[in-house]
Amino acid sequence: MAEPAHVRITAVHATSALGRGAEAQLAGVLAGVPAFRPVRRFDTGPRRVDAAATLPDAGDLADELAEAVETACRSAGLDTGRRAGAALLLAVHGGADVPALATDLATATGFPDVRTYTTACVSATSAVADAAALIRRGDVDRAVVAAGYLVEPDQYALFDAGRALATDTAVRPFSAGRTGLLLGDGVAAVVLERADVARRPVADLLGWGRAGDAFHPCQPEPTGRGLARAVTAALNRAGLSADDIGYVNANATGTGYSDAAEAAALRAALGPAAEGTPVSSTKALHGHALEASGLLELVVTVLAVRHGKLPVNAGWLGPDPDCPLDVIRDAPRPAATRYALTLNAAFGGANTALLVGAA
Repeated sequence: MAEPAHVRITAVHATSALGRGAEAQLAGVLAGVPAFRPVRRFDTGPRRVDAAATLPDAGDLADELAEAVETACRSAGLDTGRRAGAALLLAVHGGADVPALATDLATATGFPDVRTYTTACVSATSAVADAAALIRRGDVDRAVVAAGYLVEPDQYALFDAGRALATDTAVRPFSAGRTGLLLGDGVAAVVLERADVARRPVADLLGWGRAGDAFHPCQPEPTGRGLARAVTAALNRAGLSADDIGYVNANATGTGYSDAAEAAALRAALGPAAEGTPVSSTKALHGHALEASGLLELVVTVLAVRHGKLPVNAGWLGPDPDCPLDVIRDAPRPAATRYALTLNAAFGGANTALLVGAA
């Protein structure tokens, strides 16, 4: 049997409240200044919390997605001919307008069709895993994954009513005194290609894993067993050990039970290596972009390991005994290895792990 095709990331692009473009994301997470501000996009008068990470000049989601895909394709050198044989995968929030949005995006950017993911906060990472599987199986040579979420009143109201938003308007992953999450804009696109056709490699997508908890519609399984299985699967697929991992961009949203369950998952999956593996959650800086979070965080993780600097975990107040991890505080750290994990989890018990290596 032939060796599975190696998958390379050949372009990354993202827009968030940190700015437009991949370099703006890197500069923002290394600066360590959270992008949360009072919401001006809609009325938050009836809400308990009035803060999110929104980009002031954000346009229509369809236009932002098309710009992201075009920018990433140009960066990877994907002309019209190469796009015609490539897969397009899109992660967005579910709704009646999604089929038209997806079809219009494929038409506007020159792709023959599109596969859509609306599986909450693992939508984008599930799409990346499927795109990589398509390439490794030989179904396609190239795939483009796009994802987008712009903070809007409906989801904001739901998270506020559920008392999930941070009442002190700061996201403090893994920290004592954390009070919740805050939403943020995120639109991103990533190009994946088979190694032998990739002309401009940025990073390698070496492994991925997915697993479910079947524990509760909203609450995480306290021991993190599903996320631990996803991490283990990613390590196995990549042929790497826990000691090889030099950074984890955690899912950590700044909510009490979720962060503690993730810490347990990392200790279960990485074993003794977890104590010395640098961890941060960049949601503390750019907010939680729901369906698009996984792709935005993949972009940030790729750039961090490529440049050899690991972003801080903003909002830190002090250690939480339920989260005994090596959390990056105060200033970015130099990367000790070229390998990193980026993790995501969603309501319903879905968990994903992506493992990347700097090219």
